[in-house]
Amino acid sequence: MNNEGVRRSYDTVAEEYAARLHDELAGKPLDRALLAALLEQTERGAAIADLGCGPGHVAAWLAEHGARTVGVDLSPGMVAVGGSRYPKVEFIQGDLRELPAEDGEFGAAVALYSIIHLAPEDLPLAFAEAHRVLRPAGLLLVSFHVGEETRHLDEWWGHDVDVDFHFLDPARIVTLLEAAGFTVEARLERAAYPTEVETRRAYLLARRA
Repeated sequence: MNNEGVRRSYDTVAEEYAARLHDELAGKPLDRALLAALLEQTERGAAIADLGCGPGHVAAWLAEHGARTVGVDLSPGMVAVGGSRYPKVEFIQGDLRELPAEDGEFGAAVALYSIIHLAPEDLPLAFAEAHRVLRPAGLLLVSFHVGEETRHLDEWWGHDVDVDFHFLDPARIVTLLEAAGFTVEARLERAAYPTEVETRRAYLLARRA
């Protein structure tokens, strides 16, 4: 993974990303339903991690619905924007491959469109880290674009960036999650909503063994 390129790119677009997408869940009923299902099955009082949280709007949604949430993101710009917008969420800068958290610190975790920035060889490590920081039987909700291509952006909303978006095969991600010690309990795919980039999206709900 071009770690520095991803970090710099998201630092560059952090303010605009937050302004444009802060209320995107309002138009995503399936996403809200999956988050609600995860929330309902999380041990009361246990923190929920948003891994690759961006400006924190998903973590904020969970917090608004009663969860104690911690957002982790590689980009200090995103962490700063999230901290200024959502005071109920704790934000920490960190790498999905080496999470700044103790073993079993979280009751559940979400990783929505964040694993798409990892190099394929880094996915097993990221899933092993997610397994490490979850409590036994904790849930992990992962989403990503379906396919085999890699899309590169060098311009985003008029800003110069350097970031890759890896589309992923759901069957391979299931295999990697199982190898990391998860049991995949639900697998869903959907078409893009009208406000989204036109890609097919996959959601996997996995439970830590």
